[in-house]
Amino acid sequence: MDTAPEASLPPGLRALQRLVTALIVVMILGFLVLIGAFVMRLNREGPPLPDSLDLPEGARPTAFTQGGDWLAVVTADDRILIYDRLTGRLRQTLKVD
Repeated sequence: MDTAPEASLPPGLRALQRLVTALIVVMILGFLVLIGAFVMRLNREGPPLPDSLDLPEGARPTAFTQGGDWLAVVTADDRILIYDRLTGRLRQTLKVD
């Protein structure tokens, strides 16, 4: 029976093989952490919003933004309507010149 001696890697290549394997493991773990962060972020509830906002007659909304305790609706006729976040009550109207 012929037995060929097992070929072993040189020490430099063996170290490189370990480094590549470690890099693969770290990349897989990092990718799993990234996916977990996205899942947690997307499943989080947003800030409380009122069920509806009563816009003045003829107001057509073109933009929406929100702050700490207020919501703002920009209308097509260059007004900014500021509402209370929790109650949905109109707080202030600003005319943009």
